[in-house]
Amino acid sequence: MAKVEILIVCSDEGILNTIIRLIKNNPDWNPAGAANFQEANELLTENAFNIVLIGSGLSAEDERELQLTVVSSQKNIAVIKHYGGGSGLLFGEIFEALSRLNR
Repeated sequence: MAKVEILIVCSDEGILNTIIRLIKNNPDWNPAGAANFQEANELLTENAFNIVLIGSGLSAEDERELQLTVVSSQKNIAVIKHYGGGSGLLFGEIFEALSRLNR
């Protein structure tokens, strides 16, 4: 089974690193991190992701641009907005997104 590729976009370096560390705990998930829209856009162009997880710190404009980029790619990519709430909520959001992708 292929790993689930997850792009985390969060401008707060500490939070970004924490989310990456938590996601790495699941051997079926492979996280990549971006600190801003430009980095995320480059990674989306170069890689195939299943999920884009938007964390804290992006401007509303950058969030909109990121979502438009994902939609315009016409790939089956789930977008999650995660602004905290602990690892249980994070994992629940990822599992929910995966179930939507697999329908």
